[in-house]
Amino acid sequence: PRAPAGMGTVPELCPQAPLAVLSKVELRVSCKHLLDRDTLNKSDPCVLLLMQSQGQWMEVDRSEVIKSNLNPVFAKIFTVDYYFEEVQKLRFEVYDSHGHTGVGTHDDDFLGGMECTVGQIVAQKRVTKPLFLKYGKFAGKSTITIISEEISGNNGYVELAFRAKKLDDKDLFSKSDPFLEIYRIDDDRSEQLVYRTEVVKNNLSPVWEPFKVSLNSLCSCEEKRKLRGVVWDYDSRGKHDFIGEFFTTFEEMQKAMGENKVQWDCMNPKYKIKKRNYKNSGVVVLLDLKIHRVYSFLDYIMGGCQIHFTVAIDFTASNGDPRNSCSLHYINPYQPNEYLKALVAVGEICQDYDSDKKFSALGFGARIPPKYEVSHDFAINFNPDNDECEGIQGVVESYQSCLPKIQLYGPTNVAPIITKVARVAANEERTKEASQYFILLILTDGVVTDMADTREAIVRASYLPMSIIIVGVGNADFTDMQILDGDDGVLRSPKGEPVLRDIVQFVPFREFKNASPTALAKCVLAEVPKQVVEYYSYKAFPPRCPRPPTPDPSLGSPQ
Repeated sequence: PRAPAGMGTVPELCPQAPLAVLSKVELRVSCKHLLDRDTLNKSDPCVLLLMQSQGQWMEVDRSEVIKSNLNPVFAKIFTVDYYFEEVQKLRFEVYDSHGHTGVGTHDDDFLGGMECTVGQIVAQKRVTKPLFLKYGKFAGKSTITIISEEISGNNGYVELAFRAKKLDDKDLFSKSDPFLEIYRIDDDRSEQLVYRTEVVKNNLSPVWEPFKVSLNSLCSCEEKRKLRGVVWDYDSRGKHDFIGEFFTTFEEMQKAMGENKVQWDCMNPKYKIKKRNYKNSGVVVLLDLKIHRVYSFLDYIMGGCQIHFTVAIDFTASNGDPRNSCSLHYINPYQPNEYLKALVAVGEICQDYDSDKKFSALGFGARIPPKYEVSHDFAINFNPDNDECEGIQGVVESYQSCLPKIQLYGPTNVAPIITKVARVAANEERTKEASQYFILLILTDGVVTDMADTREAIVRASYLPMSIIIVGVGNADFTDMQILDGDDGVLRSPKGEPVLRDIVQFVPFREFKNASPTALAKCVLAEVPKQVVEYYSYKAFPPRCPRPPTPDPSLGSPQ
């Protein structure tokens, strides 16, 4: 018996955040020279896709059954998540189906199988391999071809509704049973099946069900790419009769938006040559077209959205005297402390998305010069007019130079810093453009003292273009801090108002002490792309037009 359907479990990168999906990939399947298992007819093939999980093969999905065909091109598109850092084993199994009894899994129904990895398919884009029977025996000359396409975010989906009128009648005792196929014509002039409609029985003016396809599938996001539509008269033995074809582009299809309709003559080239007064074999009409735009994190980044990174460091007395080697703030010339490790790990990722490479660096919970009054939002470079440092190294240097000048004190209040960054984010929001998103990294050694104010500040911030990452440093009991990370339920303000979006990610640094710095960064930043997309989707801000590449000054002037 086959294992239950499902993608299987995915190992976690960190306790809080699931493994971030790098991409989704569409897989299209076709076969050639399949074995003929049926006595009177040809085989009725169907493909099963299985994925290996914890050593077990689990069925993910299956294709439609194609009647009486040894060279099937399946309309079913398999979608799988693609993880760069994981070997994902796939198995494709082809079976001869038997009508209402469904797909058998007996040896005599098995037409062959093939194993590969998602990575192999993605790297090659098109993989053709022989099919094997049990015990490694070739299934004759049978082959299976898998074509992969990454689903890009900015494509979105298009919903199409087609009908036809006055199609040629191909049947002797009844009317034609038409179905429509849409093909994309690729650069090498090969044709890729995009969609196959259902069959409308006994009807020369069929109305097919509306369907959705990704713009990537339909036209590779190129509006002028040529498309071919083919209308067939269905035959139960697989010998479908050609009615006619038409050519178009997605650019032309878009004229069908709103009340407009677009139509094409459905042409049979043979009739056009043979028949003097031949006009067409019917008309295909696009009744409606709706575009559903779906934007990804990369769309916003490539459209020029900058990630502004702010770090806030806990300078409360519970960290211990920085001159003492037991202190969490102790500067060891040979080994960075936990504050520095967390700051560098996260900052080095964020700096790639900030063109000026300047980062705000703030401190809280210390008495600061000249009056040595307690401050909960001071610039660690002691410049109140400009709290930005040059690059991550600038933040590290400001942190190290400020330690001898301040007195660690308390309490651990973080609401003032959240509010400070939120004010800047609120100014950005008024531009009504996806131009800047703010990430606040708070490094603290204990549970916050102003929990009510912090909850209120987070609820307010959830309406703004910002995310908050909190890393717990040291060995304190951080149980109460989990409340701020909405993974276990919706965070609410003291008055009961819920956050609009889950914008807080909390992790204790000690869980990454023995891991590489990249593990911490992957964990705490895993949810940021989703948070960025959620915010701009809620605001209905599309990505700005992609900017031209910014020259890297370190490369010198172009020749």
